[in-house]
Amino acid sequence: MIITIIKIAFLLGVLIIIHEFAHYLAARLCKVHVLEFAIGFGKKIYSKEKNGTKYTLRIIPLGGFVSLKGADEPNDDVDSYTRASIWKRIVILLAGGLLNILFGLVVYFVLIMIINNFQTAISASGEFLFTLFDSLRMLFTGQIGMDQFMGPIGISELVAQTKGFAQFAYLLAVVSLSLGVTNLLPIPPLDGSKILILLIEAIRRKPIKRELELKIQAYGFIILIVLSIYIAYRDVLRII
Repeated sequence: MIITIIKIAFLLGVLIIIHEFAHYLAARLCKVHVLEFAIGFGKKIYSKEKNGTKYTLRIIPLGGFVSLKGADEPNDDVDSYTRASIWKRIVILLAGGLLNILFGLVVYFVLIMIINNFQTAISASGEFLFTLFDSLRMLFTGQIGMDQFMGPIGISELVAQTKGFAQFAYLLAVVSLSLGVTNLLPIPPLDGSKILILLIEAIRRKPIKRELELKIQAYGFIILIVLSIYIAYRDVLRII
């Protein structure tokens, strides 16, 4: 039981940290000030500040977050997210999902190389990508129903069933890819929806009213919460 909990915490925690670290690194490269880079959630158990950025370790070891100046409230400082160009903001938003996708592909590629050989790995990395994009096509064409989605509970059950390093590494790759792709879908409040809004602004050459954007994100958040509850309910039914 303890080993299963550690495996679940490692898988979910590491993938979210990778995601947030990509946002952090992209923000630094785009000269946007990072207020805080946190590992974990909840109460702070360690904190260190360097160059105006707080690096914190929190008590719940599942993921983390990055707080950028001007991301939540408009800020006119030159190093704020608000003042960054549209393309820099898109880069920052894209970074998290893209690194998850890259990490998943690398883990899968290395795993196949260890099990088989280099030529087989290339062929399997190609089939893996085809399957992923085919699943996305089926999702948008309605060929995949809501009962086939899986949330943290379902993923945790799969983690508990893994035996050995190879199975765990394969699941790590699949979940990382899924997390990256899902996060880039144009569904509020995911990063993909924010990227879509920025692209619309670039085409219109005029920003969308902040009140409208907040409403879109708020309604999307509510829908996402309801969807998450439904998926969790289906996961529980599958397990019992």
